[in-house]
Amino acid sequence: MKITYWSDYACPYCYIGEARLKKAISEVEGDKDIEVEMKAFQLDPTAGEHAVGDTQTRFAHKYGISFEDAGRQIDTISQMGIAEGLDFRYATTLFTNTMDAHRLTKLAQEKNDPVLAEQLTEALFKAYFTDNKELADRGLLQKIGEDCGLDSEEVKEVLTSDKYREEVILDEREAARYGIHAVPFFVMGKYGISGAQSVEGMKAAIVKAMEDSNEKVIEPGMSCGPEGCSLG
Repeated sequence: MKITYWSDYACPYCYIGEARLKKAISEVEGDKDIEVEMKAFQLDPTAGEHAVGDTQTRFAHKYGISFEDAGRQIDTISQMGIAEGLDFRYATTLFTNTMDAHRLTKLAQEKNDPVLAEQLTEALFKAYFTDNKELADRGLLQKIGEDCGLDSEEVKEVLTSDKYREEVILDEREAARYGIHAVPFFVMGKYGISGAQSVEGMKAAIVKAMEDSNEKVIEPGMSCGPEGCSLG
């Protein structure tokens, strides 16, 4: 069975949702021949190459809440990530454009090596949420690609060109056709899961999908879109 999900490296719920998906897959009994594919979804395609301001101020402005309330919301989300075993440092993230990170992901996926693709995805999430790096930094992306086992010259070729840009845009257009306006969004067979569901919820959806149910279900959950993240 194939699980496809749309995600952005600057989305806190995407990192949490990915961690929960892995746990859910590991808990599924029986046939575990499950293929996982990440598709691109930029929260803000217009974001610049360098971060502007701190996360808490940006968060408060985006959601129209006080600086103090923004800090509390950020801490709550961070604790969710920590509960999943992630070194989650949301408060000090540096928000930038993620197009190049997604293009680099496309290069890794083209190798048809699930382990390589997963390693790169994890490294990019870690760079943003743990190491608090600017993901638009091509020097950083070059090093991450090389550290994960990608060929240095191939990485350089991607980062110094527009290679895979159209593929990223096509992922986003596909999401729009499906009515996906926030991420993470998971498609498991005939089932759709919107947002970072619990491990138990994801596990149940995987089991239902593997049983090839004819019913299509889209469950709501915590997600982020161009207008912001669900704070509920």
